[in-house]
Amino acid sequence: MNSYYEKFLATGEVKCIDEEIPFEIPQGWEWERVGNVFFVTKLAGFEYTKFFTKEALSASNPIPIVRAQNVRMGFFEENKNEAISEMLSNQLERSALNKKCLLMTFIGAGIGDTCIFPAERKNHLAPNVAKIEPLDDSISLDYAVFALMSPCGQRGVNAIKKSTAQPSLSMETIRKLLIPIPPLKEQKCISLKLSEALPLVEKYSKVQEEQNQLNVEIQYLLKKSILQEAIQGKLVPQIAEEGTAQELLEQIKFEKQKLVKEGKIKMFALNDSIIFRGDDNKYYERINGQTIEIEFPFEYPNSWYVARLKDICQLIDGKKKSGKGICLDAKYLRGKSSATIIEKGKFVYAGDNIILVDGENSGEVFIVPQDGYMGSTFKQLWLSSAIWKPYILAFILFYKEELRNSKRGAAIPHLNKELFYNLFIGIPPLAEQQRIAERINELSQLLK
Repeated sequence: MNSYYEKFLATGEVKCIDEEIPFEIPQGWEWERVGNVFFVTKLAGFEYTKFFTKEALSASNPIPIVRAQNVRMGFFEENKNEAISEMLSNQLERSALNKKCLLMTFIGAGIGDTCIFPAERKNHLAPNVAKIEPLDDSISLDYAVFALMSPCGQRGVNAIKKSTAQPSLSMETIRKLLIPIPPLKEQKCISLKLSEALPLVEKYSKVQEEQNQLNVEIQYLLKKSILQEAIQGKLVPQIAEEGTAQELLEQIKFEKQKLVKEGKIKMFALNDSIIFRGDDNKYYERINGQTIEIEFPFEYPNSWYVARLKDICQLIDGKKKSGKGICLDAKYLRGKSSATIIEKGKFVYAGDNIILVDGENSGEVFIVPQDGYMGSTFKQLWLSSAIWKPYILAFILFYKEELRNSKRGAAIPHLNKELFYNLFIGIPPLAEQQRIAERINELSQLLK
């Protein structure tokens, strides 16, 4: 490619600018700095706050002001809430808007947003918005706004966004932005074609977004349906030779007694309820010597045992430990931040399960990828070894939305432990649990 050079008239210096040129342009086009073809200015050196008022709207011939929120990418919306007097606007002629030009925001969330000021009536700049007026008739505003909205025109803006915490453009930065300029007739043809094409692109983009959202919703509903079939005993057939889940109860009870002795759970956690089906085919629960009738939203297979979630899982603290280790917080576990090393905390091991109990996503379960300390918003999720872990986790996943929507606490929502512990769970024989978990995995892979 041929090299590009810039000559500085004040000093006569000539500088190669190949590193700034993003692509080759056709014969007859020119690369140009915004400041060489536009007059760029802002409202400066003026205490504006007390003059930009709603009251000015009731004065004769009020002049609306243009704030950053009135400038959106490719779209201008007049400010109908604030104005200044015509006399003040005349005194600040440099920043008045009385003819068609470009506007660009240079501070704030929408930095770099560019649009055409239509000049249907006089307006006036407020801070945060720059005026970009063509110096002559050699450039079409319709073409220029497309050029400045393009990735090429936004290069300088994007560089600043990435390098500063609170990005802002100086007038000099705007003036140094490079845009490719074709002959005037070609500028008009390009802007006409873009005006015809972009509404179609926008239309198809919205259709694609709707389709993507529909796909997400369908996938979620299908996954929910799979899990619902699983917890009702409809995902795989029952096999009589696999026996019943009754034989698992003693093992669960023994494991919980061990946790009590180790001080990991309280004695009252041993007060398991007994849920059974009566001769009348109704379900009853016996706890603390009382028996009450209970209703389930669906029937369970006869070979299944029904319990509350607290009977087979508990929220416990990890092992207190000191020494350097990774902090297993939610951002790290989701892959959104690097590891932080801490000196002490509640230790968990790779393969353990931990559950968020504080925050918007309370109820979300993670499998610990490596030894480390639980983040402060977690509890360790103890699951009885008598139950196949993937089966229990699938059950908890089914109730994910219900747990998320019933959090307690205003400032920082907390997992509703009462709801969590009292969920009814159907427990199949161990072999059936394994077959259910395997089938869930197979179907989930198909959904991908």
